[in-house]
Amino acid sequence: MCAPGRETPCSHVGQSHETKLAICRDLEEIADGLPSRIDRRKCLIVASTLVPLLRQSHAYEESCVFPAFADDVVHRDYRLKTIERLRCEHIEDECAAQDLTDALMSIGHGQPVTNPEALGFMLRAFFEAMRRHIAFEREHIFPILSERHAQSHN
Repeated sequence: MCAPGRETPCSHVGQSHETKLAICRDLEEIADGLPSRIDRRKCLIVASTLVPLLRQSHAYEESCVFPAFADDVVHRDYRLKTIERLRCEHIEDECAAQDLTDALMSIGHGQPVTNPEALGFMLRAFFEAMRRHIAFEREHIFPILSERHAQSHN
């Protein structure tokens, strides 16, 4: 899964982040349209891509990014605790994504939104958590991996 070479794991994850952020924007549009302006096609598109995207990106992070991040004798304990927290977030995100997928599929196939407040809360909780997770990786993990990558290629 990890390709050796001159590309840092951050490059691959960065592309995944952009896709996730686009989905977050779609989820926010869906939430903003509740209860009467629902784009059922968008619901179906997001529902069909969300879980596979998360599973693929999480698998890559856990097999490539996390080991590279943990590879530091001085800060190893701190980094292992960080990785454990991020792994827990991955599990929580995938469970929430499955619940969202079920709800969005139902709506996309014409079912009414019976509780728009609850669905809006569920959507917003998910995309805000996703944005926070991405921000953490970009602010705390990427700089370390990018610096290490640059040092190894000098």
